[in-house]
Amino acid sequence: MRKTVFHIFTIADFNEEEEWLRNKHKNGWKLVKMTPPCFYTFEKCEPEDVVYRLDYKNSKRTEDYMMMLQDFGWEYLAECFGWLYFRKGADSVASEQDAELFSDNESRLEMVNHVVKTRFFPLCVLFLCCVLPGLTNTVLDGNGGIVGACFSVAFGILFAIYVVLILYCGAKLRKMKKQISKL
Repeated sequence: MRKTVFHIFTIADFNEEEEWLRNKHKNGWKLVKMTPPCFYTFEKCEPEDVVYRLDYKNSKRTEDYMMMLQDFGWEYLAECFGWLYFRKGADSVASEQDAELFSDNESRLEMVNHVVKTRFFPLCVLFLCCVLPGLTNTVLDGNGGIVGACFSVAFGILFAIYVVLILYCGAKLRKMKKQISKL
């Protein structure tokens, strides 16, 4: 038996996504497939505690990297927008370090910085180059009639979504970087 679930996680919510997937597995639903943008396909299974981990490679994964993780007991599941999904049975985790993909804080920080450079900054550029000018143009061009009003509303909604995403993700990624640097 399979089911597909729609769930949105931002680029800064990967820890929450890992925990969500773990809880699904504890409830008898293991992840079998990811379909962009936010569709998770689960298969019915025996409930068990399984650790899920995500790594962001954005086309930088290598055979050596995948082999190394397999050697450490990680099962590769899927890739979605540069995020790689892995899992390992919690019973095979002898220490907290065994439940992590990263061997040190420098590697964790490098991954977060990679997310900032390749996902967060482009989000900000898209906002500054497309959404903000689009909103400004539609608002300043007041005589567009009903079509102009619809564009104004659409760009206003996009503006609000982008502002919330930028503030939320920016604050959360900055907090993660500080926490990792302190460890």
